[in-house]
Amino acid sequence: MVLTALAFAAALAAEAPTQASARLPSVTLPPELARVLTDYEKAWGAKDAAALARLFAEDGFILQRNKPPVRGRAEIEKAYAGAGGPLVLRAMAYATEGSVGYIIGGYAARAGEPDDGKFTLTLKKGPDGKWLIMSDMDNGNQPPR
Repeated sequence: MVLTALAFAAALAAEAPTQASARLPSVTLPPELARVLTDYEKAWGAKDAAALARLFAEDGFILQRNKPPVRGRAEIEKAYAGAGGPLVLRAMAYATEGSVGYIIGGYAARAGEPDDGKFTLTLKKGPDGKWLIMSDMDNGNQPPR
């Protein structure tokens, strides 16, 4: 009985697309959240570390693979100095409740290409009601070398 169930599960897994080959669909963000992604793309593309840091809450974090956490706008600006280039962000899920929210998505160098990686942005509303990034966690889709 157990072997039959395992064989059935293995057969289903063989027919299902792998996570690496499956692309979760994009979702349309409300304008106030879409602005976070478009502003990020613009600042990253311009290699403008100061503009990137301004997208974060004063006590925000960046959480990158194989690097220690970075906290605070000034440190985020330092961490992003010299970083940037072509970037397209897309959302796969989002939610907001009151003054907190999140966006889960994927990124690539060019529109229409497979995702190079994925990210989670946690958000909070600033005093002016504008959404700010509280934390940005990302990692690539390629296995480590």
